[in-house]
Amino acid sequence: MLHSTQATRGMAVAPHSLAAQAALAILQDGGNAIEAMVAAASTIAVVYPHMNGIGGDGFWVISDPGQPVVAIEACGPAAAGVSCEFYRDRGMKEIPIRGPLSANTVAGTISGWQQALGISARWGGKLPLSRLLEDAIHYAGNGIPVTVSQYASTTMKLDGLADQPGFADAFLVDRHAPVAGSLFKQERLGKTLQMLVSDGLDSFYRGQLAEAIGADLSQLGIPVTRNDLSEYRARTRTPLHLRHSLGDLYNMTPPTQGLVSLIIVGLLDRINIGQYAPDSVEYIHLIVEATKQAFRIRDQYITDLDHMTIDPQACLSDEFLAPYAAAIRRDTALPWARGKGPGDTVWMGVIDGAGRAVSFIQSIYHEFGSGVVLPQTGICWQNRGCSFSLDAQHLNALMPRKKPFHTLNPALARFKDGRTMVYGTMGGDGQPQTQAAIFTRYAVFGQPLQQAITAPRWLLGRTWGQTSETLKLESRFSPEIVKGLHQLGHDVEVIGEFDETVGHAGAIVHYPSGTFEGGFDPRSNGVASGF
Repeated sequence: MLHSTQATRGMAVAPHSLAAQAALAILQDGGNAIEAMVAAASTIAVVYPHMNGIGGDGFWVISDPGQPVVAIEACGPAAAGVSCEFYRDRGMKEIPIRGPLSANTVAGTISGWQQALGISARWGGKLPLSRLLEDAIHYAGNGIPVTVSQYASTTMKLDGLADQPGFADAFLVDRHAPVAGSLFKQERLGKTLQMLVSDGLDSFYRGQLAEAIGADLSQLGIPVTRNDLSEYRARTRTPLHLRHSLGDLYNMTPPTQGLVSLIIVGLLDRINIGQYAPDSVEYIHLIVEATKQAFRIRDQYITDLDHMTIDPQACLSDEFLAPYAAAIRRDTALPWARGKGPGDTVWMGVIDGAGRAVSFIQSIYHEFGSGVVLPQTGICWQNRGCSFSLDAQHLNALMPRKKPFHTLNPALARFKDGRTMVYGTMGGDGQPQTQAAIFTRYAVFGQPLQQAITAPRWLLGRTWGQTSETLKLESRFSPEIVKGLHQLGHDVEVIGEFDETVGHAGAIVHYPSGTFEGGFDPRSNGVASGF
């Protein structure tokens, strides 16, 4: 756990230490939370390439004390030229998870950086883009040590990635995963980041860089076109808002599952989760059962916000939540169908000395996304659109310019006593579950942030690298906990002590006194840093 004093200019947490350090350096230079996050986002796109990149999407939830919380939706839609018929005409019954035809959505994250820096400018942010991207450019050109996480992920998924266009040149050494600790460079990506500095972030969509990207996409047979890029702009949204007994919680609007995260915590508040011992059989059981209720709502309603049949904010009302809270059984596990599957992502948080806070998430979906690396720019393109269904009646049916469902969701809380908290994690179905664990452990039971994050966690369903739908428990849970959950009817599977399956979480709290508390996930390569 990291504590800092009132003189602190801010704190950052990330699942890779170099990204947190990049953010911290910006705070030390007098930058604000948004500027620090852009530095972290660009850096982690280089140093954690299996989890995210500039060929993917991003989401922001931003708090400025005394002002309404705002959100940025930086997720790209499906290309104008793709549809269910597009794939059926090619003899496909589903969208492939790798290769050019899996890369069917626009990459939105760079536009999100641009939108966020517009807000930063209104805060008085003045640091040049060259400074914000400086660390990322350095690490791309000069190299970084390969993490154990990157080595393991590359090795595990090598069969499906090795033959994708450009992948071997960018991410392999003699057709093998680069070993942990070896020097890893991405010189083409470094030059692309330098072009963003010289030409501006908008050039990714409407400039010289966009021309190079568009030419590569066309050459590789990726259905996203130069025109799809030019039409795209990230959008500022009003985030979803849950009124909790301890304060106000915020999360991202659909197409993300931010609503799911808020519903779980809202249900737990209504059944008074604080009456049970933390990390007891009853505590874990009730969060798992609240998760099942929230997933029911998710699978019935959540899709592209422009295609939803219900107001997602209305799903957080007492009237809407009451029957779902009543459906939670304290004495038995209700049946469970299946989750939404994997999500290889990074969550990061920054709060500056003025109390301005950013909760941020950035992703390319599966490990290395589509696996396709654009030859001129070194950009690895996401495969988020492979989550679309080719069933025209499905909630998440593929349509031209429609946004796919996202498991991504960055969380933020403003407590009644004046504290501000940013928190989140990577990990598909696990994101809302881990958010519920961290929030309740810290806010309801008063555990220190680091304890709340380090303590053993669980996962109902699937996340990155997983196919089973069991209730997975880290092996640090006692045999009594495992047995108790099994007796309640849960299909329990024991996983590793500190297992990446349950995600890379983090959190920061800013206190009214001006002090900070931060925690990072020992399951990651991360750190929480303050100055």
